[in-house]
Amino acid sequence: MKHEKLTIFTDGGARGNPGPAGIGAVILGEKGKAVAKISKYIGETTNNQAEYQALIAALTKAKELGARELEVFLDSELVVKQLNREYRVKDKDLAPLFVQAYNISLGFKKIVFKHVSREKNMLADKLVNLALDRAGK
Repeated sequence: MKHEKLTIFTDGGARGNPGPAGIGAVILGEKGKAVAKISKYIGETTNNQAEYQALIAALTKAKELGARELEVFLDSELVVKQLNREYRVKDKDLAPLFVQAYNISLGFKKIVFKHVSREKNMLADKLVNLALDRAGK
């Protein structure tokens, strides 16, 4: 089933920074029901790298679902401000992830990145911890 407009909540986290990391994302359809969930262990990385990897995974999935318009919520203010071009990407390890996320985002007719408090991002956060727990980290 095609979904024109999707709402995405993503989170990435590492236990230790850097440390064992996981990504989580919840993709909601027009009626607010989850159409996809992502929960994956990604190895050793930093919190910010995990945030970007969660976003990239969710954007890729949204593209597979045929979305044209996205509203994306992240609890990483840094990543949101970088994607909205308020902050420059100075970290050499984040730059390729930013470029990858940015390039995927160009494939959508409309995309909005918004910062959300951790409390409003509980489901994505839970999926990160689930991935880490399943990996025994």
